[in-house]
Amino acid sequence: MTLRPVVTTKIYLTVPDRIKKISGDKIHNYKSEMIMKINRRDFIRKTSLTAAGAGLFTILPSSVWGAMVAPSDQINVGLIGCRGHGFSILRHHLSNEGVHCVALCDVDENVLNSRAATVKEINGDEPRLFGDYRRMLELDEMDAVIIGTPDHWHCLNFVHACEAGKDIYVEKPLGKTIAECAIMVKAANQYNNVVQVGQQQRSNTGFLETVEIVKAGDIGKLRKIEIWANFNYGLGANFTENSEVPDGVDYNFWLGPAPERPFNQARFHGSWRHFWDYGGGLFSDWGVHLLDMALWPDDLVGGPDKVMSYAANTSERSGMRETFDTMSVIYPKKDYVIQYDMTAGIEVGRWDQPYGVAYIGDNGTIVVNRHGYSLQPEYDNSNNRQRAETRSVSTGGDAHGPHVKNFLDCIISRNTPRCTPEMGYAAALHAHIPNIAGRVGETHLEWDEENMRFTNSEAANELVTPVYRAPWKLPQ
Repeated sequence: MTLRPVVTTKIYLTVPDRIKKISGDKIHNYKSEMIMKINRRDFIRKTSLTAAGAGLFTILPSSVWGAMVAPSDQINVGLIGCRGHGFSILRHHLSNEGVHCVALCDVDENVLNSRAATVKEINGDEPRLFGDYRRMLELDEMDAVIIGTPDHWHCLNFVHACEAGKDIYVEKPLGKTIAECAIMVKAANQYNNVVQVGQQQRSNTGFLETVEIVKAGDIGKLRKIEIWANFNYGLGANFTENSEVPDGVDYNFWLGPAPERPFNQARFHGSWRHFWDYGGGLFSDWGVHLLDMALWPDDLVGGPDKVMSYAANTSERSGMRETFDTMSVIYPKKDYVIQYDMTAGIEVGRWDQPYGVAYIGDNGTIVVNRHGYSLQPEYDNSNNRQRAETRSVSTGGDAHGPHVKNFLDCIISRNTPRCTPEMGYAAALHAHIPNIAGRVGETHLEWDEENMRFTNSEAANELVTPVYRAPWKLPQ
């Protein structure tokens, strides 16, 4: 049977007013009954004997049934996009007892075969291999899917996984465009999937403690949050000429909904994010992580009402990129301001760190990154004492492991994970809107969350909703 390359999805559900419709192809707010998802443990218990009779045990790796953990407590995962960070996230899944990889999907056969061999080395699993993720989503025995594809694929992967009843760990940013992010939030809510967005600072001890300190008022009134991110890779890959598509690569499928273009290695594995067709550069790559932390103290969701920004390519060092290497962005909030500075091509930043977040209050400032935080108090001259307690705490790493563990726990419990689609949506919009401003030459954009459009730039509105290359269609 030949798969149709186009799947048009209609989504009807009740969602917050802020995500009611999208300018252009409007997504309206319909009320519907919640689709109830069968508890996976009960489903496996009820169907395991039937599956054996139907010969379905041959689909699963032998290790799935031979493990010490009962099949009813096992979690079977698949991965879409196997070359880069997605496979690292799969490793974290497989480090947990009772988790097995039953499927891998990639458009590059070389990557696919290599990763399959590595999975077998890790725990003996022999996953089924796919070039088309829609085929993989048909596997009844797969409970959850990891989406590790380039950004321009997230929306289609995500919505189809929701329809297939799979729980989802999706890499950030949630979607490549504003409209796609809104669609993904709606899909997750309609199908009641467990979704964890890969903004793993939500599971990092240092950031958790920092946000608790800020919320508790230990630094006094929060007045400003400063963010900075400086990395060499933000300049893009070295220049290279167009070339033939490598053997084993389905380049047309890799492009998917993106415009048709000649193959160029600099636009492909590892450096695709520096081109608007596929990503948003360093600002969206690191921006969603750090902006998420800036939105957390007040639990802010939705896009920014107003953005003032400067975005340009100012470095004299060459690289293949369309995205910006230098950005300064201000987000006025009700009670404080967020300021983000980014300089690609360097590794030095404020407080001698290449990246970080500083929460500035009347009584002190907390500087934090993935490895720890320090509280630097202000001094009260009138009372001859510090206004806050000095603290310096080292914490461990990037927190991918705890973030994955939280997702796995929620698959069993059906509780809400630490980073919801709504949180992913808010962080993504705070990154996408300054990028849009730079692309259309605006230094000031005002965003109408209710109507999902900019009120002061029709040129910016043209970039809210993507145009998909035929035969792919944006889910409706």
